[in-house]
Amino acid sequence: MVFDDEFLGSFKHDPLDALNVSIQRVKAEISGGQGWVESDYEVLVEWLALISEAIEAELVNVPSPTLDLSGTAEDTCKRIFHYLKVVEAHCEAELSKSRFATLRSRFKTALGNGFAYEFTQGDLEKVQALINQLRDLIAEAQGLKESHKQRLLSRLERLQSEIHKKVSDLDRFWGLIGDAGVVLGKLGTDAKPIVDRIREVADIVWQTQSRAEELPSGVERPQLPNPHHSES
Repeated sequence: MVFDDEFLGSFKHDPLDALNVSIQRVKAEISGGQGWVESDYEVLVEWLALISEAIEAELVNVPSPTLDLSGTAEDTCKRIFHYLKVVEAHCEAELSKSRFATLRSRFKTALGNGFAYEFTQGDLEKVQALINQLRDLIAEAQGLKESHKQRLLSRLERLQSEIHKKVSDLDRFWGLIGDAGVVLGKLGTDAKPIVDRIREVADIVWQTQSRAEELPSGVERPQLPNPHHSES
């Protein structure tokens, strides 16, 4: 199977990103039309089934497939691959809209036209350094599947590209807490270096949010899981 249960879960977390990843994974797995083979057929049919169910579940908004799969395996591969290219173009357009909306939100915040969370310069540099460390630790982690690594690295890359001194929301940062829980579940105490870095990021983000929202001093931030099972 090209798409395991772990990957399927990512459709609920970030459907557009998961759709894009699924397309790129299929393109990497198949011969790309240079003579269709049985393995191409299996990958393409699996992807079509996945996308069909994602559409029915209203997780993604792309043109529904209307394909005749009763022909030869080669004909089926051609039809699904053509549909894949249609979906890819649609996905690229949606990603462009999303990037444009993110840029507008950033500029709106920077120009003072909306509420903003503001990092100090020192905190901003510290968070960037911690994200770099996280990327290295995740890339080197032995107990994570390559597909899981790539999703985590992709999220960190987006986070790093979007962090500025002023930001309109902190949602992507708080998403790291969920990621820490998943990594802890897979690596156990080996996750400590990763969880520790995420905890440092969470501390900075919580301080930034507390200042912006004028919370009383001493209010505790949401807690991260502890990799020391004996202490739990």
